Amino acid sequence: MKKILLVLLVASGIIVACKSSSNVNANSLTITMEPKSGSNVNGTATFTEKNGEVTLLAKLTGLTPGIHAIHIHEKSDCSAADGTSTGGHWNPTFKKHGKFGINEYHRGDIGNFTADVYGNATVFFKTKEWAIGGTDETKNIIGKGLIVHKDSDDFVTQPTGNAGSRVACSGIIK
Repeated sequence: MKKILLVLLVASGIIVACKSSSNVNANSLTITMEPKSGSNVNGTATFTEKNGEVTLLAKLTGLTPGIHAIHIHEKSDCSAADGTSTGGHWNPTFKKHGKFGINEYHRGDIGNFTADVYGNATVFFKTKEWAIGGTDETKNIIGKGLIVHKDSDDFVTQPTGNAGSRVACSGIIK
């Protein structure tokens, strides 16, 4: 009986599709981090946009234990051995460097995270101030670079947060 019903539905042009709600309006991009400045830092970062909000989930290895900064930089160019080819922090709204969501901050000022005693870390960040593509260049992260720094961000020093050398880099490109 089920086979007959399916044949009748297909024959009559009725198509039923099921879609998981977790994929509705989702756009995702995974990038691979490469070591810089003589480090051994590796990992991946996945950006997922859903319903106007972008989530960053980065999984990193090879870090020194302790606190590190992570930022989005102006360019996707990771060709320099020290990662400086990515330029400065992504700052399309021309604000002072600071802590994301508090007073003034760059759109690329993600903040700090902690690597465990084995040098592993997971970074989770969520914002409505980014987009994976689109026409609003003050939100579009495509063509930018993701940088992991050796040290923590002090959220004060202009324009870098005194976060130290760049130990991992990846272009945010499709």
